[in-house]
Amino acid sequence: MRINKNERIFNMTKLVYQLDGLTCPSCLQKIEGALGQQAGVKTVKALFNSSKVKAQIDPAVTNADALKKTITDLGYTVVNVRSQEA
Repeated sequence: MRINKNERIFNMTKLVYQLDGLTCPSCLQKIEGALGQQAGVKTVKALFNSSKVKAQIDPAVTNADALKKTITDLGYTVVNVRSQEA
């Protein structure tokens, strides 16, 4: 799990992305690294066995679509996205 300590903790939103095509543990590091560098992302955790990525974001800075675009730009397919306020 990556934690960006420079981001605020106010009004956070939790996102869960269901992916298709996670084939190796290095995929997780690639996704966590790319999402963890984005402004507004507080935490990122990629789960290999369930093919999910969980993120906690500041919705005033970023949104679910921006993270989805990053994931798809890396070559992975996002099947579903769920969000809830933290």
